[in-house]
Amino acid sequence: MPVRKDYEVKRAYSPRATAQKLRRLADAIEKRKPFRIQVAGECVHVPADAAMIVEHERKPDSEELEFELKWKRVNG
Repeated sequence: MPVRKDYEVKRAYSPRATAQKLRRLADAIEKRKPFRIQVAGECVHVPADAAMIVEHERKPDSEELEFELKWKRVNG
């Protein structure tokens, strides 16, 4: 299956599903292992050396906290 170019997808999960995904992610980070997650039908492979960024945004009527993982794709 070809890799999609330049797209973004967001998916809301229940508190229980979110906790399960975060636990698996935390275990992978702690063990320095790659992580795989399915988001809106697409399987995403996160390498063990992905950079983690935590972002907090405050607006007059809302706040947002994002946990972001970034890495370079290897072509081929």
